[in-house]
Amino acid sequence: MSVPILTFFNNKGGVGKTSLIYHLAWIFASMHKRVVAVDLDPQSNLTSAFLDEDKIESIWNGETKGLTVYQCVKPLTSVSDIIEPTLQHIAPDLYLLPGDVALSGYEDALSREWPDSMGDNNLYRPMRVLSSFWQIMQMAADNVQADIVLVDVGPNLGAINRSVLIATDYIVIPLGADLFSLQGLKNLGPVLESWQNLWGKRLDNWNNSTDAEAHPGFSLPRGKMKPIGYLCQQHGVRLNRPVQAYDKWVNRIPSAYREYVRKEPTDAALKPENDPYCLATIKHYRSLIPMAQEHRKPIFNLTSADGAIGAHANAVQDAKKDFKKLAEKIVRKMKNKKVSLSQGMDT
Repeated sequence: MSVPILTFFNNKGGVGKTSLIYHLAWIFASMHKRVVAVDLDPQSNLTSAFLDEDKIESIWNGETKGLTVYQCVKPLTSVSDIIEPTLQHIAPDLYLLPGDVALSGYEDALSREWPDSMGDNNLYRPMRVLSSFWQIMQMAADNVQADIVLVDVGPNLGAINRSVLIATDYIVIPLGADLFSLQGLKNLGPVLESWQNLWGKRLDNWNNSTDAEAHPGFSLPRGKMKPIGYLCQQHGVRLNRPVQAYDKWVNRIPSAYREYVRKEPTDAALKPENDPYCLATIKHYRSLIPMAQEHRKPIFNLTSADGAIGAHANAVQDAKKDFKKLAEKIVRKMKNKKVSLSQGMDT
């Protein structure tokens, strides 16, 4: 059985996606759920959250291969095959497969193989390339007996993200309370539906081909891409935006999510705070964020030695409760979608 893959995706940037994944990875690990965090954003922001620059440089420029996603898939651009991934052990039950700025160069290979995967023969190579992220993530999860894979991607609808979503079982959509996030949500739903349908056609084409008979042990992702909910950013005073502006956009999210992602009837009266599809409203945590970045740890692991005293200490404890509640809700949503988690994911 494959390990469930959860991707946090929005084609609009600046919604706190990477910070969210970083903190959820730590909180899952603290709950003794073995996590592999995978950085599939060529900007590699998740990698820089976990590792310092000296470590990243040694990974990118060292002689050892298989230390980043791109190093694992790069051989497919020539005549070789996937390299087994080597994970960074961050903490007990927490592993990272680092990103690589060079990953953007893989976009061309994915784009070329997409039409070839609908041919009449010689399908193994295009299907191998298009499913390469899934193959690598499952190898990584199997190597450490992970319970879940958390994936960060860039804010775009390109070939890299298409192959990531093909590999994805579940999707969480982080959103800001602004016009751009709302428009991104309207774009995202139809794109996900299109990718899912197009991948389904490729699976059918593969299953009916002589190539499938010649490679009986070759597994492929099913391309489920099941949205389990969205997350909203809490109102903040940055950019001097009034509360009314926040409410104007955030209160339109429940209907937009239903219409464009879920294909369900809308309800203009529904607000995020009572919408079952809203997983949480993510707080800003203000000065805790730079403090945590300085000490390279999640905000709920800050101590008095780090400067988390007084009101900060209380906020640290609140953050831990908030992220644990969110992690448990995500697990319940995933189980309700009927894709099995291992027994170790019970909460």
